[in-house]
Amino acid sequence: MGNRWFKLSGKAVGSLSNKFDPLEIERQVSEYWEREQIYRKLKTVSSKRAKRFLFLDGPPYTSSPVPHIGTVWNKVLKDSILRFMRLRGLNVWDRPGYDCHGLPIEVAMERKLGIKTKTEIVEKIGVERFVSACSEFAKENAASLSVAFRDVGVFMDWENPYMTLSDEFISRSWRVIKAAHEKGLLERSLHVVSWCPRCQTTLADYETEYKELKDPSIYVKFKVVGEQDLSLLIWTTTPWTIPANVFVMINGEQEYAEVRVGKDRLIIASARVEPVMKEAGVSNYVVVRRFSGKELVGVKYVHPLGDVVPAQAKAEQFHFVIDAGVSVSMDEGTGLVHSAPGHGAEDYEQGLKIGAPVIMLVNEDGTMTSDAGKYAGIQAREASEIVLSDLRSVGALFHSSHIHHNYPTCWRCHTPVLLRATKQWFIKVTKLKEQLKDETGKVNWIPSWAKVRMSNFLDELRDWVISRQRFWGNPLPIWECNDCGHLIVVGDASELASLSSFHPKELHRPWIDEVRLKCPKCGGEATRVPDVADVWFDSSVAFYAQGEWAESDKADLILEGTDQLRGWFFSLLRSGVILTGTSPYRNVLVHGFMLDEQGREMHKSLGNYVEPSAVTSTFGRDVLRLWLLKNIVWEDVKFSFKSLELAKRQLQVVWNTFVFASVYMSLDSFDPTQVKMDPSELTRKEDRWIVSRYNSMLKEFYSDMEQYKVHEAVNRLFDFLVEDVSRFYLRLARKRAWVEGQDKDKLIMYAVLYKVLRGWLILASVVTPYVTEKIYREFVPDPLPSVSMETSPEVEERYIDRNLEESIALAREIAEAGLNARAKGKLKLRWPLKKALVFLTDRTALDKLREVEDIVKSTLNVREIEIVSDQMDVVKLKAHPNPSTLGRDFRTKAKELVTYIESNPYKVAEDIVKFGSHEVELNGVRYLVTRDHVRIGEELAAGLVYAEFDGGAVALSSQVSQEEEEEGIIRDVVRRVQFMRKKLALNVEDNIKLSITPPHERMEALKRWTEYVKSETRSIEVTLGEAAGELVMEWDIEGETFIIGISRA
Repeated sequence: MGNRWFKLSGKAVGSLSNKFDPLEIERQVSEYWEREQIYRKLKTVSSKRAKRFLFLDGPPYTSSPVPHIGTVWNKVLKDSILRFMRLRGLNVWDRPGYDCHGLPIEVAMERKLGIKTKTEIVEKIGVERFVSACSEFAKENAASLSVAFRDVGVFMDWENPYMTLSDEFISRSWRVIKAAHEKGLLERSLHVVSWCPRCQTTLADYETEYKELKDPSIYVKFKVVGEQDLSLLIWTTTPWTIPANVFVMINGEQEYAEVRVGKDRLIIASARVEPVMKEAGVSNYVVVRRFSGKELVGVKYVHPLGDVVPAQAKAEQFHFVIDAGVSVSMDEGTGLVHSAPGHGAEDYEQGLKIGAPVIMLVNEDGTMTSDAGKYAGIQAREASEIVLSDLRSVGALFHSSHIHHNYPTCWRCHTPVLLRATKQWFIKVTKLKEQLKDETGKVNWIPSWAKVRMSNFLDELRDWVISRQRFWGNPLPIWECNDCGHLIVVGDASELASLSSFHPKELHRPWIDEVRLKCPKCGGEATRVPDVADVWFDSSVAFYAQGEWAESDKADLILEGTDQLRGWFFSLLRSGVILTGTSPYRNVLVHGFMLDEQGREMHKSLGNYVEPSAVTSTFGRDVLRLWLLKNIVWEDVKFSFKSLELAKRQLQVVWNTFVFASVYMSLDSFDPTQVKMDPSELTRKEDRWIVSRYNSMLKEFYSDMEQYKVHEAVNRLFDFLVEDVSRFYLRLARKRAWVEGQDKDKLIMYAVLYKVLRGWLILASVVTPYVTEKIYREFVPDPLPSVSMETSPEVEERYIDRNLEESIALAREIAEAGLNARAKGKLKLRWPLKKALVFLTDRTALDKLREVEDIVKSTLNVREIEIVSDQMDVVKLKAHPNPSTLGRDFRTKAKELVTYIESNPYKVAEDIVKFGSHEVELNGVRYLVTRDHVRIGEELAAGLVYAEFDGGAVALSSQVSQEEEEEGIIRDVVRRVQFMRKKLALNVEDNIKLSITPPHERMEALKRWTEYVKSETRSIEVTLGEAAGELVMEWDIEGETFIIGISRA
């Protein structure tokens, strides 16, 4: 390559280039990492450490080759924590994972192969070809994702990811299902489940997404047997379920009413009469009587479509009213619920209590069954309009309209789901509810509200439907005897091999389906049940199935988005308790979602999707990482190019800070190993302060990271370098670097700065690994192969001086206020001022100010600090009446109070500021004037500019003496010369010859300041008169013309 940057050796500090080019830096570093196998070396070092940090990666779906930028945030967060734990000397488990099974892959592959239905997979493609295609697709995408994650500096074991499609993973995962069987938790039973008619499989609640759909909203009359014109009025938004109706549910604790509408008499819950009539547009109705709901129990009715639906013959004897209690809501509908146990979970449960038949009239593809009579073969949702028409024709329709409501759809193909009663395999996790809740309480949830959400979710716990009727998935290891029905549940591949002489090509369908087992009970042949596992089952057993942890091992950390509280976090907990009786993790960190600038989710269909590569190719990887990690972890983030630009500027400041240090230290051949920093040597307050701040920052940074408050740690780290080091310490200390020779004070400053920067660099490698690697390899003498192989710097308590830190904090507040005052008075900082007047609200802070007075003077560029005991010595506060609030509170007396305040503005303001109010007596009546009644303004003494800070105020004289003006002009001349040095691309150490043509009236001043100008500009000579040289420029300085020429010496 010819690059020297990675070959630095020797004792002296190296020098960095002035130019900050993040893309070129990242190219160089990436090549270096790859060529030198840095991750492998780091892995080797880490693996020899005794204390482990077990991190479990939540596996992303391999349904796309390109990660969403929100997934990049996820991986960068993980990487920052893993890098930190390595720096802390831990043996870090960092194996990434990929979720390779399930509908996400199947649907993507169906699109690729032009398949529209599940049947076509079998008939046109063949299961073997389809599964093989899914496998190849998942592997290709996993490889592509690994490249993308590597490309943003994520150091994980990308050559060895765990993949849920591997036989090793599948084999170990079966142990959980066998454990459930051994504990009596596994069963096959009939239940109402969500069903996708397009994918033709059951779906769990967490596999559905709610979308706004338009559906019928109908009120139907079920005629009461033996009564003239009396009907039960029911409401539904799924008319296709009415052919499967078996009974009607009411709430016996509620009051019901008989309502006459024309010739009809309708039974409706009293609380729903008015809303229903209003919706139906009926104003002429009469409530005949009101009665307890219990009177309705057992009332029989006639199904309005019994003649056209053959299945109704099975249900006729159950067409009566039952009391379902609070299951029947009074918030919508009529208070009478039409119940179809074959198509409603609550209906099914209530039906079991009375032994009602389960009439299920929908096929796997969503069409109505032959038992649905005239509706047979019609898609269920399409049948709704036909049912509605038939109800109208038989006089059973009271009212119909359409509503827009949220309705569950398949998470992958977005087809509206149907509820169907089907036989499925369940794990009865409801039996483990208390244990799950107990284990949740033992976990450290970050933030704490995540624990509350998980607990609330567990309150609504349902049994786990683990079976899916698909092809590409983890096959259920359940074999059923064809003769006696005995079940054989296999715990892993080795157990399967011991039970059968046939060894399948792999553990997926269709090969696993060819395995036949001998029934140990009757000797008959057992075949595998055809189902595959819920795709969430795969990731839920990753703590064990990825293969290198013991059952008893717990993850020290898992980290995913808030949606995974109901997803992966819950699934892991569930499988952990099934297998081991405990939670498989100790700490859970939850992060937010990545949104666009308007707060919307980012999707290609919305045109607001941002490819990660589009960001890194423009801003660089470190800029993206820094911006991502500065955001509050558990809150949603709005993507912002402006914020990325700000992060880039911060990195530029970082680079410039190291350039300053490296240039001057290398010029002086500074060898940090030869300068021992002793606290007694630090006589300068700014040195003691920055070392104290550094060690305080270390403590706080470590605390933040150990509590997984990554954003707080990152912001603290970069604020320290940008604000404390670059913008404050170096402003005070930089001139010490300009002293020629081996000056002791300069070397102490070098030692202090080097210690702080080197330690900071190591910590910052967890955030911005590329630029820190570049700086580390060039700046640090005798570096390790990588900054990532360093250990975190130790906190040295002896250097921490809280009092000094508080004093400097006060000095900075005062200085900031003073700079604001300068800005108000348009007084350049380069122009020295005679005095600053400082008022402190807390008089105990006076000693602190005295301790750092010289720093305040230097920062503010003033010659003297004068402490004033009363703010009124600096500024007079003046009250201005607020007529509106005075009128509101004092009515007719308001005018008198306005006049009074205008006559006594200073006294009113002073009392309100000091005591919170001002009391006045007018015509024998006392009034209390408060802050609400006035606006308090400032009235400065002549010639002052003023600014406040939290602990007081600062005032500066806006009048500049001739001497101060002269010094300001000279400083401006120096600034122009320094600009011209940059124009000639001179190095810091290069000397120049300087010539100046000043205005006549400034000649004497320049003569007096010649030595200052020479030292500040590295000029070996200064000529006043005719300006000449390699570069000559004319400058306007405060309305006067200066011509300046410079040449290399």
